[in-house]
Amino acid sequence: MEKSLDIAVIGLGFIGLPLSLSYARKGANVVGLDVSEALIQEINGGKSHHLEYFEGKSLAQILQEQLAAGRFQATTSYKEAASQVTNYIITVGIPVKNGDPEMSYLTSACESLAAVLKKGDTVILRSTVIPGTTEEMVRPLLEKSGLTAGEDFYLAYASERIAEGRAFEEFIHMPLAMGGITEESARRAHEVLAFVTEAEVTISDIKVVETSKVIENVQRDVNIAMVQQFARFAEKAGIDTFELIRVANTHTRVNLLNPGPGVGGYCLPNALYYLLPKAKEIGVNLDLLEKARQINDSVPQVLVHMVEEQLQKQGKTLAQSKVAVLGLAMKDFSNDDRISPPHHLVQLLQESGVQVAAFDPAVPSRYDYKVDSLEEALRGADALIYLTVQEQFLDINWPEAIDIMNENPVLLDGKNRIPRSVSDRAALLRI
Repeated sequence: MEKSLDIAVIGLGFIGLPLSLSYARKGANVVGLDVSEALIQEINGGKSHHLEYFEGKSLAQILQEQLAAGRFQATTSYKEAASQVTNYIITVGIPVKNGDPEMSYLTSACESLAAVLKKGDTVILRSTVIPGTTEEMVRPLLEKSGLTAGEDFYLAYASERIAEGRAFEEFIHMPLAMGGITEESARRAHEVLAFVTEAEVTISDIKVVETSKVIENVQRDVNIAMVQQFARFAEKAGIDTFELIRVANTHTRVNLLNPGPGVGGYCLPNALYYLLPKAKEIGVNLDLLEKARQINDSVPQVLVHMVEEQLQKQGKTLAQSKVAVLGLAMKDFSNDDRISPPHHLVQLLQESGVQVAAFDPAVPSRYDYKVDSLEEALRGADALIYLTVQEQFLDINWPEAIDIMNENPVLLDGKNRIPRSVSDRAALLRI
């Protein structure tokens, strides 16, 4: 027999929509809330661009099933949601603009929720935030309802640790950390989370959990910055970077990540900027973390310079070249191109006068430099920069690809995917 729970998920993006459907699959009555009327219409029509799969089904198929079963609906109306549910999970993102976290989206969501909040409701914040946000910002906003947190309604924070592309699996099996403003808040939030999560749930102080979530991402940002510097060393020393990392990782206490075209997506590049406001408030220096961020931000420029140097060796100039870019998504097998290093790299190329033809069949967004086929990207190109892996790229016939490029092309392999055998027909660079 299916369990029962009434819940609203606020924010239907890359986290909120699969989370909503994870609850619906378990038998909950789920209302998805978002401010975008266009997105709501698309979702209620059973459409989604998310590249999520679970048990052989796409997210769109799961969405259609749950809509048909009446376990999920999407709306822009908080009033409509409040008439049906007593539990809320907030997944609204906090974008970073020029290094400053933009809190207005979360503030707006909290104010809208406060207008309909009822006695006995449970609210769980599950966004990555500046440490202290739950108690110092969210609580006062929700208490504008006239209700007192911990007495009239229950408030908690839970970390979101989901990797895009594995959301359904990880909502079930990824260990969680959470905290409540009171023991009863933590107990009720735990019940809501355990409806989907089967993994261990660690309960701690809210600020500890908020900070832990941020430093989990910062740790990976620093790791990647470190391997970027290893890659520059290996490149000059004539060492294969990926083989170097593979060998180093045979040590059981070493876990180096692979270098790429930079660090993209909504989580890792933003993590430091969630930590900095609190660090500045309490007078703590985070020089190492800031340096790591600078290193990762600089990678697209490094790659452009590598291509330029090799083109010059071929008797060509960057400004007079056509460059094909494979992959615009922020990571492999994703359609999410938010804060994506490939876009930064394209911008740098265009500023140098390069004709750019970028191809990514998974990214739905349109750009003036984005083309519709691999052949269109490659034809007449003097260089190719491979930045993000997509399914369609796995079967590329590289000799044929080189044939439709200009003579003596330069191939920069940022993913360790181009076979070395092509090096007799093209200048092959690896990062």
